[in-house]
Amino acid sequence: MDNAQVDIKRAYRFRFYPTPEQASTLARTFGCARFAYNHMLRLRTDAWMQRQERVGYHATSAALTALKKQPEYEWLNEVSSVPVQQALRHLQTAFGHFFAKRARYPQFKHKDGKQSAEYTTSAFKWDGSALKLAKMNAPLNIRWSRPIPKVAKITTVTVSKDTAGRYFVSLLCDDAVAAKPEASGKVGIDLGLTHFAILSTGEKVAAPNTYRKNQAKLAKLQRRLAKKTKGSNRRRKAKLKVAKLHAKVADSRKDFLHKLSTRLINENQVIAIESLSVSNMQKNRCLSKSIADAGWAEFVRQLEYKAHWYGRELVGIDQWYPSSKRCSDCGYTMPKMPLNVRQWTCPECGEHHDRDVNAARNVLAAGLAVSARGEAVSPVAF
Repeated sequence: MDNAQVDIKRAYRFRFYPTPEQASTLARTFGCARFAYNHMLRLRTDAWMQRQERVGYHATSAALTALKKQPEYEWLNEVSSVPVQQALRHLQTAFGHFFAKRARYPQFKHKDGKQSAEYTTSAFKWDGSALKLAKMNAPLNIRWSRPIPKVAKITTVTVSKDTAGRYFVSLLCDDAVAAKPEASGKVGIDLGLTHFAILSTGEKVAAPNTYRKNQAKLAKLQRRLAKKTKGSNRRRKAKLKVAKLHAKVADSRKDFLHKLSTRLINENQVIAIESLSVSNMQKNRCLSKSIADAGWAEFVRQLEYKAHWYGRELVGIDQWYPSSKRCSDCGYTMPKMPLNVRQWTCPECGEHHDRDVNAARNVLAAGLAVSARGEAVSPVAF
């Protein structure tokens, strides 16, 4: 395979440590962007509920301009206008997803949740080594964990603050990646809970269970938080401890998923995976917590974009394909296969199977058949 390049949008995310002055400016910017989003969401909702009138982006932009001229809202002019304007674009995007039935109705943003502000090219300066935002006198103190390619062109900068009090900056770039050399491996993946992934090679990847391992500690911190007086400093400190533990769990899970997805992409040219309706599976109260803890959706999302970047083929198999009940040796399909049956012997050919490894081998065989026919199949449906 030649090293053809793929033009992509890539985000480089780094942690940074603002000065007190920068933290104050960012706090005001977050607040103004959040206010603009919530105010216009209320305006659009009321217009429809009261008068069945549709209000679009241009109308909200004009309303924001008029709002800034009112004396009681002069504080909106104290920060850069770009993040405030971008909040209206994000609201328009949220409504677009809602009308396309890809998401629920837009929700109001809260000051206790994650905060973010987006800067376009007119509101930041980048000289190749330092980043300076509008309304700030000094560049951000960024921890550069990896270099940004010189050919990458930064188009958007998003600054965020999570509930654990950490600041991050995400640099969205126009970039290009070269396809990796063709690999010899082909693998089928069966996702599970006891083992996160069972491969057609027979390898079983243990589930990280990041939430389960911290569940007892999290419950203890949440009990302490519930006993604190609302509005007190002790409650604020207790709430921060809970948020930090949640952040630790999320970071550990994402680290595991990135390492596993990268290894599979490096080792295999074709990856077959069973499509799953995870949203329906999470309706099972006995399994919903474990399914959410596994992070299947994020894992497949990473496989999808990495396969696109590096010239790999990711094939999705229909969720109703009888991968567990079908013998991977002779093709015989068992009429029934209860979940508690983990080992079984084929009555046709006598081959003894591990349920999950057999399923992964069937997924690979079906994926190779789909790939040979040149069919385009969506990997995973959620």
